[in-house]
Amino acid sequence: MSWLQAPDYWLARLLYERSLAALYLIAFLVALNQFRPLLGENGLLPVPRFIPLVRLRDAPSLFHFRYSDRLLAVVAWSGIVLSALLLAGVPDRLSDWAPMLIWPVLWVLYLSIVNVGQTFYAFGWESLLLEMGALAALLGGGRTAPPLLMLYLLRWLLFRLEFGAGLIKLRGDPCWRNLTCLYYHHETQPMPNPFSWYFHHLPKPLHKVEVLGNHFAQLIVPFGLFAPQPVADIAAGIIIVTQLWLVLSGNFSWLNFGAIVLAFSALDDRVLGVALPLKPHPVAPLPVWWTALTIGMTLLVAVLSIWPVRNMLSPSQLMNYSFNRFHFVNAYGAFGSVTKVRYEVTLEGAATEVDLAAGEWHEYGFKGKPGDPWRRPPQVAPYHLRLDWLMWFAAMSMPFQHPWLEALVEKLLRNDPAILKLIRHNPFPQEPPRYVRARLYRYRFTTWQERRETGAWWHRSLAGEYLPVMALRFPA
Repeated sequence: MSWLQAPDYWLARLLYERSLAALYLIAFLVALNQFRPLLGENGLLPVPRFIPLVRLRDAPSLFHFRYSDRLLAVVAWSGIVLSALLLAGVPDRLSDWAPMLIWPVLWVLYLSIVNVGQTFYAFGWESLLLEMGALAALLGGGRTAPPLLMLYLLRWLLFRLEFGAGLIKLRGDPCWRNLTCLYYHHETQPMPNPFSWYFHHLPKPLHKVEVLGNHFAQLIVPFGLFAPQPVADIAAGIIIVTQLWLVLSGNFSWLNFGAIVLAFSALDDRVLGVALPLKPHPVAPLPVWWTALTIGMTLLVAVLSIWPVRNMLSPSQLMNYSFNRFHFVNAYGAFGSVTKVRYEVTLEGAATEVDLAAGEWHEYGFKGKPGDPWRRPPQVAPYHLRLDWLMWFAAMSMPFQHPWLEALVEKLLRNDPAILKLIRHNPFPQEPPRYVRARLYRYRFTTWQERRETGAWWHRSLAGEYLPVMALRFPA
């Protein structure tokens, strides 16, 4: 079955596998650094409280059998080590089937984290990473020809990612149809980066060109991924360029990087050989049993694709939805609606009753989300600051919709070391505050003139109280 093999995509497979391994390494590093304070035994949404509420068959996870922070660390470190080995190409040197064993292990480990991660892991890029890892298992090693069907399954995943995002924009906010969404988006996106201020101040006609380019890249270009070369190369190139534009203009975790990695599957060795100082190795034909597995995987994806395709065709399209508990063959989408005004929740503490009476409040600083108006938005992606992202959602809704918020305030009142590691600036390094409150501010980017005169990146004005003054009933 030589026609089911793609020896001209040796570099594409190599680049896909190594790049995906880097994303998995980052994802497990995020879990190692953030899971315990957010979801651990004493976290904001403790996993031991969540597990009894869901059945194993509804949310498969190793942690159903036992959860402890130590076991979470073992899972995260195992994922980091295995990802690093794949990134270094060690399994390829051992045998052609070694990566076939490691990728499913990574998938199980990360699925176990996602399925108990609750709202802190309710992002589309978690499902994307899982689906990419599941498909990587059958791509083969460096000494065999890449399976053609698996390359097309990767392109099908990229198609759903891009086309689903394009459709949900057209069906959603009218500003996508009148081409004005980017008048606001660079300023109101969840976590702006160092260049977002400049992107926001581009001329409005150019913002309309950006939106048109987005519609073209998401609604038309993806069909070219399945065309013969060089059309597939061109389609992949356009997607990579548009995704790099998004990388430059904002922090979206590893979402854009995942799309770029998927686009590698459509670039043949002729194109990649120009950019990479590598030469494809001679490859042996795939074993018959391996080809049979790729055919079986293709049939499975075809059946499971019924639900995402129906979703894309539906006027009530769901965004970032998994139709099965394994997060395999999902529906994707992004920014079906765009917020026009930016609000931020700030947390402040007062040390004593005297400070409370005098109005002496000191603000906590987060690592990524806007706070200090004079602090330039940082570059974070592809790393993901989960608490910062949830604070963006909190500002758009009522406090009671976010049960982790009260737990966060309690942790701050106790100067909890684990949660403080997720905070950039703690104004109470010696003793915890006696009181904590949350306030809601309206943020906007400064104008060119305001930036020159004040040096500030943001202008903010108080919009009101978000959480009342809170204190521990029995302070330590």
